[in-house]
Amino acid sequence: MSKIKPSEGNKTFCMAPWRHTYLSPQSERRMCCASTEPAQNFTQYIDTAEGSNKYQPMTLDEHWNSEHMKSVRKKMLAGEELEECNVCNNKLLNTKVYRDYFNHLFKKDIESAYNNTDDSGHTTLPVVSFDYRFSNLCNFKCRMCGSMLSSQWEAEERKHNFSAVNENLWMQPPVKKQIESFTKNVAEKEFSDAIENRQMEEIYWVGGEPLMYEEHWKYMKRMVDIDHAKNVQVRYNTNLSRIHHQGVDLFKDLLSKFKNWRVCASIDGTNEIGEWIRTGLKYEKFIENFEYGLQFADHKRNPHQLELDFTLTTPGLFEIENMFELSLKYDVYIMAKVCFAFSPDIILCPLALPRKVLDDCVDEILAKITPRATWKQELIIDMLQYLKKRPTFEEQWPDTYRSAFLKGKSRQLSLESIRQQDITLDEIFSRNDQIHAWWTRMD
Repeated sequence: MSKIKPSEGNKTFCMAPWRHTYLSPQSERRMCCASTEPAQNFTQYIDTAEGSNKYQPMTLDEHWNSEHMKSVRKKMLAGEELEECNVCNNKLLNTKVYRDYFNHLFKKDIESAYNNTDDSGHTTLPVVSFDYRFSNLCNFKCRMCGSMLSSQWEAEERKHNFSAVNENLWMQPPVKKQIESFTKNVAEKEFSDAIENRQMEEIYWVGGEPLMYEEHWKYMKRMVDIDHAKNVQVRYNTNLSRIHHQGVDLFKDLLSKFKNWRVCASIDGTNEIGEWIRTGLKYEKFIENFEYGLQFADHKRNPHQLELDFTLTTPGLFEIENMFELSLKYDVYIMAKVCFAFSPDIILCPLALPRKVLDDCVDEILAKITPRATWKQELIIDMLQYLKKRPTFEEQWPDTYRSAFLKGKSRQLSLESIRQQDITLDEIFSRNDQIHAWWTRMD
């Protein structure tokens, strides 16, 4: 088997298939949360192909050296480009790709990956980094999210009898019980064993909302109690609405005991627009919790310990300057990425805008923020500049763009009629004549 090392020019190699594993709230296993490999059971939010729609969960042992994972490793070692890695290959989420994160984190293990993987792709290296999403439990209904990652979305769909309730097998009561049983009896045991065996090196807490998980507080405290926390790095993507649980303080009682930590505080806009995008957000409470966390962050040791995590949406274009100012005010790094979209009906993605409208908007924003930007805001600049290079929906799907727009607009207006928030998307878009004209004339 051909093996080309990163030092020899292999640009597709990623340490995730040797050290990391991901499990969705519906028990879907993947290399990582951004990979788009074929669904085993239920189509995930970033998938373009249908899953089997049969619940046939795999244990970690079954998955880790499965034929699929062995094939992935063989291709990566040979320097082949994998379709499953398109999010990184094409920088669909942001310009600082996940592959680089894993290769940096596990740089010391790269040689071992090559030495401990046979010609079939089978590896003897164990999983040491876990992204296990124990449920879709969440207290928010972010507009660009959905029922798979938010119990609030799921409850809303059930209440209003959305078609997804009948279309998604995982939402049916018998299957829900199976998923809950698998999570409790299999996934939790795998996670717990990695802790008790001192195998755990890194955890990525995501959701749902991870700070709503009982499992989060239980296992973080366990690692502190058995004196293993000092060997573990933890990172979060959290809405930061909850930082205490049953008398335990996230920052003081838990994170301060770990080898290293990184909290990406997810916020996609300020005040009324931020609260429209992230239904459930109380902006002032977010600021209160963020400022509290800053007291524990040692940004001289690790400049990424507490940072802002900004996903750019179409209404979020009006919030980039505010998010930029927040980053400057608190002197914190801001992680910036673009709303996922694999179909042209996702009008909350800025690429739904016509080319000239998008470019004019981006140029105006860049002119205002670039002169004042530091390295801590560099990802916002990179993200905006890269938007000008990416094809818009109209350029990608010229034949279906208009009908897809109408479908996406109808969906957003339907949600607005249900959620009845203080501001509407039309009022947000009216702040820019070009964007508002696009929003109204496409009817």
